[in-house]
Amino acid sequence: MHCSNHPDRETGIRCTRCERPICPECMVPASVGFQCPECVRNGSGTGHAPHANQPRTIAGGRVATDRRLVTKIIIAVNLALFIAVQVAGSRFVDELVMIGYAYNPALGEVVGVADGEWYRLITSAFLHQEIPHFVFNMLGLWVIGGIVEPELGRIRYAAVCLISGLSGSALVYLLDAPNQASLGASGIVFGLIGSWVVLARRRRYDMRPVFLFVAISLVFTFARPGVSWEAHIGGLVAGALVTYGLVHAPRARRDLVQYGVCALMLLIDLGIVLGRTAALT
Repeated sequence: MHCSNHPDRETGIRCTRCERPICPECMVPASVGFQCPECVRNGSGTGHAPHANQPRTIAGGRVATDRRLVTKIIIAVNLALFIAVQVAGSRFVDELVMIGYAYNPALGEVVGVADGEWYRLITSAFLHQEIPHFVFNMLGLWVIGGIVEPELGRIRYAAVCLISGLSGSALVYLLDAPNQASLGASGIVFGLIGSWVVLARRRRYDMRPVFLFVAISLVFTFARPGVSWEAHIGGLVAGALVTYGLVHAPRARRDLVQYGVCALMLLIDLGIVLGRTAALT
C-alpha cells in the first residue's frame, strides 16, 4: 500500500476510522490505532455536524447497528409478492412479470415494456412463482447481502441492488424474444456477487475462493435450462461497475462521483430500453 497523502511512500498502516493507508508522517495516535489527518479534522469538537465523527464504511456510508436491514426489507418484499402469487395465481404474475411485447390471452390485451409498462423492469426483479426459485434467491440475498451491505452502508447498498435488478431486466428486454417472460431476483443476487468481487479486491482478500464462487455461479447459469442468463450477466456487470465507482471515488469528491456513477448506469439502462422499444414498435 501507498500513503493516500504521499503516494511515493509505502505503508502497512490504515486509518482506524476510514481505512485509508497512512504513512508515519500522517499518523495521529488515537485511543485504538492511528487516524489520518482528515478524520481528525472532521472529528467532534471542531464545529462539524454531530454525525461527522461517526465511523464510515469503505464507501463512505454510515456504519449501522443492524448489518442486514436493507437485505431484510428486500427479502420481505419478495416474500410478500411470493405469497400474493400463491394466493392470486398466474394472473397476478402476468401483470408484473418482465416481458417485452406480446398479446396475453388471459388479460385480453397487449402487454409488455414496449407497450409502456416500464414498471415490469422493476417488479419482475422481486417476483417469484416457484418455491425452489424463491428459496434459492432469498438464500443468496441473505448470504451475499450480509457481506456487501455492511461494507457499503444502507443507501449505497440499496442503490446497488436496485440498479443491478434494473440492469438485469434491461438486458433481458434487449436480448430475449419479445414474448419471453422472465422473473426473479437473480439480477439483484448476481449484482451483489459482482459487488462482492470488487469489495474483496479492494480489501486485498484472497481472490481464489471468490473467483471460484463466481465461476460455479456462471456454470449453473449457462448449464441449467430455462435460466435467464441475461438477467444474471446484466446484474453481475452492473453491480461490479457501480460498486467500483462507490469504493474508488476520491474522498474529496466522493458524493459527486458516486451519484455520477449511479446516474450513468441508469442512463445506460434508459438508452437500452428506449432503443429496444423503438425497435419493437
